[in-house]
Amino acid sequence: MPEPTITQVFGTNATRLASGATTPSSGLFIPDSALQTAGLTTPSTASAEGHLVAVVKNAESYLTQANFDTNIDQSLIVSDGFSSFTTRGTNNDSYRQDQKTISLAKLDTGSTINPGDY
Repeated sequence: MPEPTITQVFGTNATRLASGATTPSSGLFIPDSALQTAGLTTPSTASAEGHLVAVVKNAESYLTQANFDTNIDQSLIVSDGFSSFTTRGTNNDSYRQDQKTISLAKLDTGSTINPGDY
């Protein structure tokens, strides 16, 4: 099987932009609609952290253990960790902590994480 696509990992209509006359630089484009599908209701005013959570949720829908087990070209798994509670601030307000685990798999060629290996 091929590596997961930009759309499978980042959501519907996500695409890689090529530099050209109308686009000054290349990059990754994730439309607001893809972030909204992940639950980010107001992408235009959301925080950077909210955007990251939407990206992780989109990735989690495809980068599953089951897909990893059947696709030798998939190198990442996004899965649930353990939820817990903690208190923060001067009022000791109760906060829920939800964990997402991102596992990176590659041939054992070194001990550092290099994004180009995945």
